[in-house]
Amino acid sequence: MTIVWLFLAIAALLLLRVPVAFAFLGPSLAYMWLAGQSIGASLRLLTAAVSSFPLLAVPLFILLGVIANKGGIADRLFDFALACVGRVRGSLGYVSVGVSVGFSWMSGSAVADAAALGKIQIPAMQRNGYPTKFALGVTGAASLIAPVMPPSIPAVIYAGLAAVSTGALFAASVVPALLMAFGLCVVVFILVRRYPDIQTTGFSKQRVLETGRRVIGPLGAPVIILGGILSGAFTPTEAAAVGVAYMLLLCFLYRSLRIRDLPAVLSETVATSAAIMLIVSSASLLGYIMARERVPQLISEALFALTDNPTVFLLLVALVMLILGTAIDPTAILVLTVPIILPISNQFGVDPIALGVLMILSTMIGLLTPPVGTVLYVLSSITKAPTSTVFLGSLPFIVPLLVICGLIIAFPDAVTWLPQQLGL
Repeated sequence: MTIVWLFLAIAALLLLRVPVAFAFLGPSLAYMWLAGQSIGASLRLLTAAVSSFPLLAVPLFILLGVIANKGGIADRLFDFALACVGRVRGSLGYVSVGVSVGFSWMSGSAVADAAALGKIQIPAMQRNGYPTKFALGVTGAASLIAPVMPPSIPAVIYAGLAAVSTGALFAASVVPALLMAFGLCVVVFILVRRYPDIQTTGFSKQRVLETGRRVIGPLGAPVIILGGILSGAFTPTEAAAVGVAYMLLLCFLYRSLRIRDLPAVLSETVATSAAIMLIVSSASLLGYIMARERVPQLISEALFALTDNPTVFLLLVALVMLILGTAIDPTAILVLTVPIILPISNQFGVDPIALGVLMILSTMIGLLTPPVGTVLYVLSSITKAPTSTVFLGSLPFIVPLLVICGLIIAFPDAVTWLPQQLGL
């Protein structure tokens, strides 16, 4: 019964909008005290969760994204994409998706993507006759490419929890991320037929060449990071550090970032990293309690009583992730559920890499759904539009994301094809 009261206390705190880390931490510490565990034991569990070399990549990738954002890299990508497809009907919708793909190679975070690109793309679409709801929806949905496309922060966290190769998980995520972009472009193609008043721009070869030269440097970052990881030259943590050094040098050369800007860059990085690590440590403590109370074994027995089909198992995992994603931060969901679901998936014969891609994608969809919906609140704060408007605008774009989840469930071997070809 103790575990039931623990979950009820956490649910109550979440309903009261207490931050996820503290909603987990308070009841978990109370449980440890009632169970006769010392404060020292609780602190050791909390610190052990984040004392990991692979997790050091997380703040470094966050720093990389912050530098790229502050250094105006998003503007360069936007200008180039618009120059290439500006004359196409609905061009700014396609540009929004394309720029998110490009920026995702440097940010790894949906929130960072939405914050950086939303300030550029949404006003541009509004000026050119696009409905605000459409602009909000495509920008929000496209931002979800970032936590799937490598270098993905959730992938680094999953790889550390599941003890799998980060490089293999990165490689497995590329095709689903590109499919996300394709699916979103299909929705853009369908929706823009309804908007006769949207404006297009003329095509200029000179403009393409000018803006193209401005993105050669930034596009070197993903080549260095992903090339280094997939070739085995760098570990993910080392690749993140090299990527930060490269992006910092690039922004200094462009004079879009100065020495006096570094305190603000580091401050934002520390704040974001601290929030993530606090969630990881508090969720790990809760995970220890769940293991102590045999919750994983009870869930395993219930699942095997329900089905012995791997496809049905993956469908249930996706549904659970989608539901949890509406109420809990994605990082907390991964830290809590991976130690429970991974051993069960092994019994079903599911590849942990395919499982990771599915869990990350299905969990991230929750960033576009209330009540948590972090991306909803980011775009709402940028545009002053109600979160309901952002959500309604996002609904059509959620459909292809769900379809891709279904494809991963039906064909998990397709996800692992690229890592196998690369020998990862």
